Amino acid sequence: MRRRNFLKTALAGLAMTELPLHRLAAAHKGKVKITGVKCMIVRGTWDWNLIKIETDSGLYGIGEAYWGPGVKDLVLNQLAQHIIGEDPLNVDRLYTKMLMRSAGAGAQSGVTVTAASGIEIALWDLAGRILETPSCNLLGGRFRDKVRFYRTTQAVQNVEDMSQWRDLVQEAKAEKFGWTAFKFQGDGIPPRADPTYSEPGHDIYTRGLTLKDLRRIEKAMMTVREALGPDVDFGIEAHWKYDVRDAINMAKAIAPANPMWIEDPVPPGNPEVMARVTHAVDIPVATGENLYTRNEFRRLIELQGTDIVHIDIPKSGGLLESKRIHDLADNYYISTSAHNPASPVGTIASCHAAASMRDFRVHELAKYIDWWQDLVIHDGPIIENGYHRIRDKPGYGIELNPEVAKRHLAPGESWWG
Repeated sequence: MRRRNFLKTALAGLAMTELPLHRLAAAHKGKVKITGVKCMIVRGTWDWNLIKIETDSGLYGIGEAYWGPGVKDLVLNQLAQHIIGEDPLNVDRLYTKMLMRSAGAGAQSGVTVTAASGIEIALWDLAGRILETPSCNLLGGRFRDKVRFYRTTQAVQNVEDMSQWRDLVQEAKAEKFGWTAFKFQGDGIPPRADPTYSEPGHDIYTRGLTLKDLRRIEKAMMTVREALGPDVDFGIEAHWKYDVRDAINMAKAIAPANPMWIEDPVPPGNPEVMARVTHAVDIPVATGENLYTRNEFRRLIELQGTDIVHIDIPKSGGLLESKRIHDLADNYYISTSAHNPASPVGTIASCHAAASMRDFRVHELAKYIDWWQDLVIHDGPIIENGYHRIRDKPGYGIELNPEVAKRHLAPGESWWG
């Protein structure tokens, strides 16, 4: 059915823009069916798993699942079959159905949740296109029209050369996006300062920091603070590398730099341990990028084991599940931020979830590459003055740029193949 004929039939002569959402949904209910699910991998900073859901109306939605091997196979060969022929407006039911039918195959966490999250994200785009409204309006509406971003920088080559840290700060500040917040790598010691692990106290398999390491970290982060000035927010990445006491000592060493958080100071599998660190230090702790669904966040939040839940939205359950995680955290007055290595597709989708959350603070952009913005067709810049502005367009308000996507397909991939 062509889109023009479909809309005439579905609306029965009524002007779409004159109907409230609940009546639009009623007019469309059961009239659109999912006919196909596609996935292709575009090689950017990571291998981005881009998803397209097609319908018999000619309308479609696009989304993105977290990067990683096996995601495309799960999308196409495990999950797609459970939503073909279904009404795409039943987003939560379809997400639940995919995980129910995958019971015993990682439906609680891991790559199965990641794959289902990508489909869920594409469904919200499709629902927004069907109902002619931004996807965030279907998540309860928005608390804000723009979402603040922080820029993640990569580690310098010589962590003991303070001029490299100062240069890194200036390069990040000079980027065209007008960043108001940043994140720097605080976990590059000892690997970069002692790549052979030959200094006393260093061992590649332990999670310890020596007194010399702590002095290095403190000096580097104080240099960053001086280069940024007293009022600019920046987080410090620890990449879940340290034991409890070492993480506490690191947090105390960097406290004079007044960071907005220390991120993932200990491994993520033990919420009681994360809580011990959080309660022992005087700077905020952020964690959550390695957790899946509200089930894995629940105990961490109940223990007040973090100051910021740091959700990777295309990984941990999609838009609605991430909002549920936020809502649970908000009961404990714990704020929400977003981890993000995604393409513009997953990034903009995440912003729609962030806009719908009351206590959302800041969203990540990691490892920017020159053609990142060009992957999608979008009104205006994606990030401007450090913020992404939600457009009043159906769904996420974007389309893939075929020329750019085709140019950067991973080996063996084809355009929406």
